[in-house]
Amino acid sequence: MHSPDSIQYALETTRVLREPDRRIETFGETRFEFQIISELMDRVGQVRIRTGEVEAQRPRILRPGPYREIELEGFDASARARIDALIAKFRDEGKNLAFLQYGFQFRRGQVHEEIVHDSIEAVRERVLEDVRRTGNPTRAVIEGVDDAWEVSILKFSFDMIIRSHEINAFDFKRRGLL
Repeated sequence: MHSPDSIQYALETTRVLREPDRRIETFGETRFEFQIISELMDRVGQVRIRTGEVEAQRPRILRPGPYREIELEGFDASARARIDALIAKFRDEGKNLAFLQYGFQFRRGQVHEEIVHDSIEAVRERVLEDVRRTGNPTRAVIEGVDDAWEVSILKFSFDMIIRSHEINAFDFKRRGLL
């Protein structure tokens, strides 16, 4: 288990060196490959390369349940009428109260590790050159913290959600689903 400080440090220092060429698919699952490089904490000139996959499930449209079920504990009797009026106003303005839910599946058992005896700079360049040479459009290259590398993968996943959301929402709207 990581401390809040180590999680924060991993979030602040993680860098996506190469993004996949595509975004999260709106109507299907998307598989991304990753390579995360990190310096070993207690050894000079040693870098760990982890290779694996992250699967993004197709985004789902979530609509709030019946608004009558919203609990208004501690509010006065007019609160229900105000909420109903606000919901009606949103609908009249054509605003949709639905939002998209993203799910990721990380297959830790399929992560392969390799220790390279070289500087982080040299390993970074070799890994990036390999991606350029192979042209794999689904591979991300991430530089992170060795002991909290899972946080780096989560940060990458959230970044992909942010970059994909507008496209996914457009696709749903174009099909009349939002």
